[in-house]
Amino acid sequence: MVGVGSTHAQTQPANTDPSRGEELYAEHCASCHGVNLEGQEDWQSPDGDGVLRAPPHDRTGHTWHHDDAVLFTYTKFGGKAALLNMGVTGVISGMPGFEDRLSDQDVWDILSFIKSTWPERLQEAQKQRTLMAQPQGN
Repeated sequence: MVGVGSTHAQTQPANTDPSRGEELYAEHCASCHGVNLEGQEDWQSPDGDGVLRAPPHDRTGHTWHHDDAVLFTYTKFGGKAALLNMGVTGVISGMPGFEDRLSDQDVWDILSFIKSTWPERLQEAQKQRTLMAQPQGN
């Protein structure tokens, strides 16, 4: 992965703090993704410049569709790097990277907070996506 490599956890560590994540979310994420994780209006359509708007992180968005490694990479390194890493071209993400502002633990705490707001069935679905994305042994 771009900038990630094997030095970054590919799954959420057990020692995350969703309460701390909520504070960090309010400081770094809410201005775009909404105080209540509601995202920007008309988030499924690009703006006039072709840039994707900030999606909701609540149950109505697609955040829970992605495995932990994708969520971490997108948050830590930004949309452009994450999409290129996945081989996606022709999509312009407005998501900045937080590599210089948030530690890995900060990112995991934010993701832990976001996940804690989802219904249990969506938490389980996202967990299964993460497990399925893990490399399989020989």
